Amino acid sequence: MWDFKHISIIGLGLIGGSFALNLKKHGFPGKVTAVDLNPEAIEKGINLKVIDNGDTTGDVLKEADLIAIATPVGVYKNVLKTIREKINPEKNIIVTDLGSVKGNLVYMCEEELKNVARFVGGHPIAGTEKSGVENSIEDLFKGAKFILTPTENTDTEAKEKIKKLWHNLGSRVIEMDPYYHDKIFASVSHLPHVVAYSIVDAIDILSKQLNEDLFMFTGGGFRDFTRIAMSDPVMWRDICMENRENVLEAIKTFKDSLTHVEKLIEENDREGLKAFFETARKKRNKIS
Repeated sequence: MWDFKHISIIGLGLIGGSFALNLKKHGFPGKVTAVDLNPEAIEKGINLKVIDNGDTTGDVLKEADLIAIATPVGVYKNVLKTIREKINPEKNIIVTDLGSVKGNLVYMCEEELKNVARFVGGHPIAGTEKSGVENSIEDLFKGAKFILTPTENTDTEAKEKIKKLWHNLGSRVIEMDPYYHDKIFASVSHLPHVVAYSIVDAIDILSKQLNEDLFMFTGGGFRDFTRIAMSDPVMWRDICMENRENVLEAIKTFKDSLTHVEKLIEENDREGLKAFFETARKKRNKIS
């Protein structure tokens, strides 16, 4: 059922920790270790029984037959350098990732690990606004989509093993071109985060203009809408920078839509505004 004996995770935050916890939950019989620059994260992971062992140096990578990168995408180059330094190329191990941006990063990983390891890109469509290994969630990936992003260079056996691994965790695996992935998720994930952060900023500006703390008057709708603005700023900075062109294109489209609403309100177009809201509501209701 399992093709690996020792899985090591680089980056023991919410996603890395949840990946480790889900491996154990679903009966992975092998060893689960982690590497993180923060020794407290490793200590917490061991104490919470999320991982079996870990370190800050990367030495645990030497014995792994699968390495999963779960760091912010902005530090991938440093991570790949550590992998190259620590592993034995003759073992021909598999390296995968759990990042929210693929595109050029997948090809960079393939190039950096050429003749060292077999790389398979991936992205679990799951998470929360919380961070840290202490917030790891059992069954976070159960029933969730996992986007596999192979290229023409991807080793077929390695791809199938990663696909099987995520099936074992209860995920629905979808294969997708890495660049197409980035276009899609710039729209449905990266843009909403940018908007949520911007809404909070706008309310802060309005608070200063009115000399009133408007956040004291927010209700459930505002909290629901801006929940993702509590996400890790470093992670989302890196995502926006790595997927810059697609995110900018999505922002432009959103600004066009907002300008359209602004015009309807300016022109006192009651029917047009109602139709806009009604169309959006119908589309939202179709989302399961």
